[in-house]
Amino acid sequence: MKTFKLISLYVVEEHGLKEINLIEGLVINKENDTRTWLLEAYVSVDYLEYFEELLKKDSPSTLQIIISRRENDPAFFYSQFLKINKLGNGRMSLLFSGYVKNSNTYVELLLADLIERGLTGQELLQEFKHKMITKPTIPPLKKH
Repeated sequence: MKTFKLISLYVVEEHGLKEINLIEGLVINKENDTRTWLLEAYVSVDYLEYFEELLKKDSPSTLQIIISRRENDPAFFYSQFLKINKLGNGRMSLLFSGYVKNSNTYVELLLADLIERGLTGQELLQEFKHKMITKPTIPPLKKH
């Protein structure tokens, strides 16, 4: 097993991304035959109602995460939400199980987002270069 620090966490929703402010988090690559990963995030209990609703849906969730260093490309974590543990001091732990896909998806999403904004030519190239360095969060592609 390998363990990594969770740097950022967003829940992919139908119309964009919901940022979850982390207190702390980790991601564990179980390195098993099914390529399963575990994600544990420590967050404020202010998110309790939101995650209780997500847990009730009992359906897979997609998370956009950054692992280890802020400058790393975001990855998508396709997961099943497993459990909420209330910890006291206004904190709770969220546990997810799933798999990580960290391909060039971020690059494709970034380029599609910039094109959708109407950027072309040199303006597109400059903005693309800038955003590849700053790594802003990108909402999922809109369905047409």
